[in-house]
Amino acid sequence: MTASTQDVAIAGGGPGGILLGYLLARAGIEVTVLESRSDFDRDFRGDSLHPYTLELLDQLGLAERLLQLDHFKARSFRFHTPKAEFSVVDYDRLDSPFNYIALMPQVRFLDYLAAQALWLPSFSLEMGAKVTDLITDGTGRVTGVRHRGGEIACSLVIGADGRFSTIRRLAGLPARSLGAATDILWFRLPRHASDPPDADLDLYYGQDSYVGVLGGVHDWQVGYSVAKGSYPQVRERGVEPIKEFVREHVPWLADRVHLLTDFTQTTLLSVDISRVNSWYRPGLLLLGDAAHVISPVGGNGILMAVQDAVAAANRLVPAFRAGGPQLADLAAIQQARLPAIKKVQAQQVRVERKSARARGRGRGAAPPAFLRWLFAIPALRARGARDNAYGPYPPRLEDAVLRVYRERETHRG
Repeated sequence: MTASTQDVAIAGGGPGGILLGYLLARAGIEVTVLESRSDFDRDFRGDSLHPYTLELLDQLGLAERLLQLDHFKARSFRFHTPKAEFSVVDYDRLDSPFNYIALMPQVRFLDYLAAQALWLPSFSLEMGAKVTDLITDGTGRVTGVRHRGGEIACSLVIGADGRFSTIRRLAGLPARSLGAATDILWFRLPRHASDPPDADLDLYYGQDSYVGVLGGVHDWQVGYSVAKGSYPQVRERGVEPIKEFVREHVPWLADRVHLLTDFTQTTLLSVDISRVNSWYRPGLLLLGDAAHVISPVGGNGILMAVQDAVAAANRLVPAFRAGGPQLADLAAIQQARLPAIKKVQAQQVRVERKSARARGRGRGAAPPAFLRWLFAIPALRARGARDNAYGPYPPRLEDAVLRVYRERETHRG
């Protein structure tokens, strides 16, 4: 067992946790990120890096080398229904040097971001360090964490450890479900040179289900929708109905769908939309999916976690320079992010409820036909691209934070 003292301990080595660790450590704040697993490799974690994220990384001097890693540039988002196919988002209409969604395996992104953070003397990363308990003082204030291998005393514990957050449970901050009607079965199929060049982020609708297809450099991620809670029945029927759906609705994948032979090749993503009422208590803050679970609709889970990290850094960097964060600082971070999270989750709940009602009435999963004509208007596709690329009320790194970075870099230079 080892003991140490830091300014901040962050539980969770996902995009939000690693990025926040970097943003704080670059300002000279001592940060340890605790990742429960021995590596970052997970199957079917979010792979979408939005233009907002790429612009932020570019501002930090991190984008150029990141984009030298293999990635797929998705420039549109399209619907395919039994009656029509049409684009609803055109990212190449964005006024940005990053007018696309970069689809990159999350393990590559996290490995890269962690490597950059480890160059900072006040950043440390402990792998295989699952948090087991919170340390509190006599008033109930959180003053550190215990993990497998040691404990850390700190001014602030941040839970960025995902939808099944250990920190949230230990802190007694329950999440309230807002409603989800769909689960997703993910699997991979190989990419061929002859595949449609404009297949980027596409949804293919059938009578009762849809398939999402996400492009990659070497393969396609395929997500098959099922009614929430129906996984045991779907598994009992086997993979043949899924293969038949793909053959019928995504015919260009029909020549390789036979490679899906068993449910062990699939990963169930139980879709959830939920939110914690209060993201903080004295000495502790929740961010990302630990505070608010985002459904995969729109692929913006990483975006919301990244923006949480930016909002947190904007408040915490000045707070630590003034002597340490107070409860009001933690409340201000939630207040800054809550309007965006509420808006995104409300939209996702509406989509889930509409899908559930349509299935219940036997009307199928496909969106209404009038959308084809609505999204024939280029301005609407451009607006959709902006909304998805940046999310509502996107925070930017404030001048006070950037000034600290410049001062430290000038001093080191």
